[in-house]
Amino acid sequence: MSTITITKLYDLISVKLGKETAENLTIFIENKIKNEVVSNASNLATKEDLAKVEGKLSAEAAGNKAELLKWMFIFWASQLVALFGFLHLFLKK
Repeated sequence: MSTITITKLYDLISVKLGKETAENLTIFIENKIKNEVVSNASNLATKEDLAKVEGKLSAEAAGNKAELLKWMFIFWASQLVALFGFLHLFLKK
């Protein structure tokens, strides 16, 4: 796909439509492109936005780590209780 500049577009259109119409059309196209770029730029994330998200994610990860450790302790404690229960029943007979 070849690239065309506003100046080249003006030159091509002015031959067919006249200078005033070509100028108005190229100004319209240029303004439309600028508006689209500004509109799209407002949707982009800034470094501050990314830093906020990173902070939230690291806080959530720390909370998940604590929760995981708690459940691991509960699991292993219950496993030990079950093991000692089975040993008690086995050795009692």
